[in-house]
Amino acid sequence: MTTMLDVTDVTAATCCAPLVREPISPAEAEQLATTMKALADPARLRLLSIVASSRDAEACVCDLIEPVGLSQPTVSHHLKILTNAGFLTRSKRGTWAYFALVPGALDRVSRLLVAS
Repeated sequence: MTTMLDVTDVTAATCCAPLVREPISPAEAEQLATTMKALADPARLRLLSIVASSRDAEACVCDLIEPVGLSQPTVSHHLKILTNAGFLTRSKRGTWAYFALVPGALDRVSRLLVAS
């Protein structure tokens, strides 16, 4: 005996949930990747944390070398990457450079990934 089965159209667009907001653009993805690459290093994360934990979220480069255990040129390199990525600002006072956390810089990363 043959049983007849109902046929369901599986080619309809119902298998995929529709987007609820616009995804990031290719340009935003490129910028976010650069930003996240700047954060994807343990020494840079530590430097960012030290600056953020300092009074007024600002620290002298001279106070950042010992805690991370790296040479001054290496610390300066990491600070330059964090500055170029928009997480820190740099100001010169005498012979020392001071780095300050850019307000809301970390919020930018989360806003691109999380719906508001």
